[in-house]
Amino acid sequence: MRANLPVAWISHPVCSRHQIDEDHPESPQRLAAIEDRLLTSGLGDFVCRHEAPDATRDQLERVHESSYIDHVLRHRRIGDVRVVVDNDTAFNRYTVDAALRAAGAGVLGVDLVMRGEAGLAFCAVRPPGHHAERARTMGFCFFNNVAVAAAHALSYGLEHVAIIDFDLHYGNGTADIFKNDPRVLLLSTYQHPLYPYWTGVPDAINLIDVPLSPYTHGEAFRAAVLNEWMPALERTRPELILVSAGFDAHAADPMGDLRLQYEDYRWLGSLIKDLGESSAQNRIVATLEGGYDLTALARSVEAFLTPFLGGEMMPL
Repeated sequence: MRANLPVAWISHPVCSRHQIDEDHPESPQRLAAIEDRLLTSGLGDFVCRHEAPDATRDQLERVHESSYIDHVLRHRRIGDVRVVVDNDTAFNRYTVDAALRAAGAGVLGVDLVMRGEAGLAFCAVRPPGHHAERARTMGFCFFNNVAVAAAHALSYGLEHVAIIDFDLHYGNGTADIFKNDPRVLLLSTYQHPLYPYWTGVPDAINLIDVPLSPYTHGEAFRAAVLNEWMPALERTRPELILVSAGFDAHAADPMGDLRLQYEDYRWLGSLIKDLGESSAQNRIVATLEGGYDLTALARSVEAFLTPFLGGEMMPL
């Protein structure tokens, strides 16, 4: 990453006020743990901080049905009542504001990298987004943050963008939105079988799905990325790279059984950085998805960021 292209860090305080319930793993403490690690490691001194804006109605309607947006926005008026969607997902009084900021963060990230004001924009936001379909809330997700960002990137007139999703769980919402769209290449690694029990879309050649068996370690993960993702990326040569940055495939995470380590996320950050330089004119936007062991999440984000900031990881 050229020295004149800083790393943008995009977040908003309201993202820490959304809460599904007190014991839910998708908790406000996730962002606090990441911030604490940035301060401890010193990496926080080298990012350029931005406040996430609200996503606009027009930006949301590029990927979500209008009636669905209305349904979500109606929950802005619930006051102190908690509204349960399913076993995984619920609204509190701050959820809609947080979801609008989380989606707006990716839009700002795209604007920053398209204007050449950042090389990587990292959106430290919640709720996450990649399970949200065109008209369905699920899996902790309300608006599909990375999809909103991708559609915004396409509004610049780009012909090809890539979405890299390395979360433990498959981003079914992103696939639902972009399946068979030749402008969007979606590359995914994920544990299978595991929620949302993805079975694929026949003939959707823009979806590169790489299911990983439980207990897959870093060596096999890296081989899958090189053998399955890289040929498609080299053919497509995306003009902008978006990342659904989920860190719940780490060995310490309680949600699954993949066995990635911090060095695997550092390797992945370095690979994506190199792709950005060789293909995408240093245009990379990452948005936080999963990661539920607080220490592993914070350290994994540090590892992913380190290649972009030219630093070294601190020991635990």
